[in-house]
Amino acid sequence: MEGAAAVSKTNTGGRKPVDVDAPRRSLGELTSEVTGHLSHLVSLQLELARTELAADVRRVVQGTALVITAALVAHLILILASMTIAFALIAFGLPGWLAFLIVTLVYTLVAVILGIVGVRSYKKIRGMPRSKETFDKTKAVLRREHTAQQ
Repeated sequence: MEGAAAVSKTNTGGRKPVDVDAPRRSLGELTSEVTGHLSHLVSLQLELARTELAADVRRVVQGTALVITAALVAHLILILASMTIAFALIAFGLPGWLAFLIVTLVYTLVAVILGIVGVRSYKKIRGMPRSKETFDKTKAVLRREHTAQQ
């Protein structure tokens, strides 16, 4: 009964432990039970994939929002504030071309910094590692391969 003790310690999703003493059961009953377990396993794996995908979608949305915000802010700043600052620099005695060049370089730096923050957000996307791992294990079991962790 060592197998039954091992089954009872696992997470069965609310199901009762499997009867490992199955020689008295027909092949049809065993096949039906295996099919039910496989169906449950696949549904749990799909649920895990949906959960991980939702987390990645949130990161993609956040990264996209930051990059779009960076672009819009950089554009608005260049249009609205650069003229004011450039004319202020001209008032302090700089030539017009130099004043506008300084303003352009400062706002380019701001846009680059915001873009870097957005790209870092994209790099945090992990790509559903637990789903891939469980699908690989299931595939190995179905092919009757022994994984290194067993």
